[in-house]
Amino acid sequence: MSEKLMSKKKPSYPVNERFLTYLERYNRTTKIPISYDDLLRFSGSVVVYDEDDNDTLWIRVYYSEFERPEIDYHLKKVYTLIFSDGNEDIFQYLNIDAIDFCTFGNSQPFRIKVRNILNDNYTYIYVKKADASRIYGLELEHILSPNRINFAVFEDTLIEEHISGIPGDDFIKNALPNCTEIQKSQIAKEFVKFNERCMIRLLGDMRSYNYVVIPVHDFDNVIFKIRAIDFDQQSYEGNFKVYKPQFFKENFKMVEMVQERLKPASIEQYKKEERSLLAKRVLTSKKRLKALLRCMVNDTITTPKNLQQLKSELYDYTMDMKFKKCRSMGQVVRVALEFVRRNYEDVNMKRLLHGN
Repeated sequence: MSEKLMSKKKPSYPVNERFLTYLERYNRTTKIPISYDDLLRFSGSVVVYDEDDNDTLWIRVYYSEFERPEIDYHLKKVYTLIFSDGNEDIFQYLNIDAIDFCTFGNSQPFRIKVRNILNDNYTYIYVKKADASRIYGLELEHILSPNRINFAVFEDTLIEEHISGIPGDDFIKNALPNCTEIQKSQIAKEFVKFNERCMIRLLGDMRSYNYVVIPVHDFDNVIFKIRAIDFDQQSYEGNFKVYKPQFFKENFKMVEMVQERLKPASIEQYKKEERSLLAKRVLTSKKRLKALLRCMVNDTITTPKNLQQLKSELYDYTMDMKFKKCRSMGQVVRVALEFVRRNYEDVNMKRLLHGN
């Protein structure tokens, strides 16, 4: 838990023509009237504090009185393109309440608060620099996880929808101690499955502030789901531990809860369940996943040193020689998914042959 898993800032990788063609094919592109760089031209800012007066690491930016109306108009247009058909008729009912800039982390996004003035309902959209590895992460999340995700790319700008939930660090600190014993066992199960899912598709850096915990009311009980919200570290790092949330000190309470509440046999069962679900998603989304991985295989989204280290560690973990032959991170992801699918199909065939 005390080991420093990540030391250097990850660079941003451009979206190449092959990947852009894929994104256009699956309706992930749209002509956006405002870019990330446009929003960087703010005149000043103030620090955003939470309700306990702690610095949130976000700053609220403001623009000159001559630029703000145009910026608001373009942001409303972006909102309607993402959530609707781009029709401007609803602009009169929308208000851009705030534009916040994050000074922490790799992506340094803008967070836009859009409010419906008729009922005060609001949502957020995020404007970021288009980074190929992050977009691969978003697509893999959409295809391989139980969640669907909405985003759009235009030139060097990425627009993402807000993923609702309780930030993992807030949940661990404030909500987890008040959960019932049954709920804690259920959260432990979800963390095991989340850990397995991240590891298999090589989504890294799932520290507690990079995922959310979502309460779901189920009859007379509340169950919890865990969902990633940051895809910046998709298949970049060479250290295999980076792709396992269990190794981050920020998740220590979750790991401790798993050890206290789940027996080794149960942990292994939940891992197998998640692998089976992921294998089914691979099979049911074969065409789209194949097209995505073809782009990823021919792209550069890491350093040669990181690739070599991860190949070696994955071979030690699986004893599968195919990892050693990989020449890109895309190939590593493809081999990892094939490994899971193959084992799933082998197990099913054995059950069929033995009548179980």
